[in-house]
Amino acid sequence: MAETAETTADTTKKSRGSRVSAIDRTLQIIDHLYETGVPEGAYGIAKAVGAPLSTVYTIIDDLVEKNMLTRTANGAIWLGPRLYHYGLAYARSIDFMSVATQEMHDLCRLAGETVQLCGRDGHHMLVLAMADGPSHFQVSSRVGTRVPLNWTASGRLLVGHLPEDERIELFKRGARSSPTGRADIDAASLSTAAAKAFENRLSIQAGESDYAVACIASPICNGQGECVATISIVLPEQKVSQQDAHYGNLVRDSAANIERLMGWRSH
Repeated sequence: MAETAETTADTTKKSRGSRVSAIDRTLQIIDHLYETGVPEGAYGIAKAVGAPLSTVYTIIDDLVEKNMLTRTANGAIWLGPRLYHYGLAYARSIDFMSVATQEMHDLCRLAGETVQLCGRDGHHMLVLAMADGPSHFQVSSRVGTRVPLNWTASGRLLVGHLPEDERIELFKRGARSSPTGRADIDAASLSTAAAKAFENRLSIQAGESDYAVACIASPICNGQGECVATISIVLPEQKVSQQDAHYGNLVRDSAANIERLMGWRSH
């Protein structure tokens, strides 16, 4: 009986260990697709996460069946609709996103331009939500887009509250050349610009990440004075020089409104 009990315990441990391993592999696959932002074949995923191809095939088939992943027309693997529904449920549970999204739509109507809410994801800025403006002007950075912090007005604000040495280290590790070649990649100057923009509660960039596209952003700060997100107006570059004061006032007021509604600002 003792040997049987020990054998059962060993089997349970092995089963539990293999289950944890399967969960870890699942998260690695999903994280890889999220971070790269593009569909990919099973072979490429297996190579990227360092897992046996047979294991990845098995996990992918199971996740596709459960709608956690989906196959594109050419057989590549991408995130599935079930993850989207989980994301929506999570977003609904967060008061901040509810408050900020309402303000985002109000600012969109007031400014007549596209408005975005952005957060930080490591060395990247992440578009959290977006309201399209009424014009035909197209913005390439949709919800879920991740770009290096040094490319955007929001990216600088998101680290502006950090100590100088942390800002410099972040930019040293994460600053990248942009498609237009106009984004600053010098860590020291980026750190100085980030601190100044945060102090002014306004950051403006034009043509650094996309040609003919400008962004005017303001930080949304919690009760500790940390920038937890930004709200920004995305518009044609030529409009910035014409009405940047107008848009700057609008976006700063919107950020302040969110802080007040969240109880992070008293006046």
